[in-house]
Amino acid sequence: MEDRNMRKSRVGVVISDKMDKTVIVSVERSYIHTQYGKVIRKNKKYVAHDEKDECGMGDIVNIVETRPMSKTKRWRVSEILTKAK
Repeated sequence: MEDRNMRKSRVGVVISDKMDKTVIVSVERSYIHTQYGKVIRKNKKYVAHDEKDECGMGDIVNIVETRPMSKTKRWRVSEILTKAK
């Protein structure tokens, strides 16, 4: 039961909400290149479960790791931080 509290979480932007109870969240991370010192930004897409179907395009959400729900869905939306205009 200790592992439940150690789940990974990410903050990202909803880029697609066309599926039923599912959203695609884009998470951007940036890091500094070790040799050249340039800031590099990388985007990764996560398929997340949205039980109440509340999320819309452009919302900033917090997602948490969960059990596999389908072939690609391994994350769920824990909260909506900011709604899109």
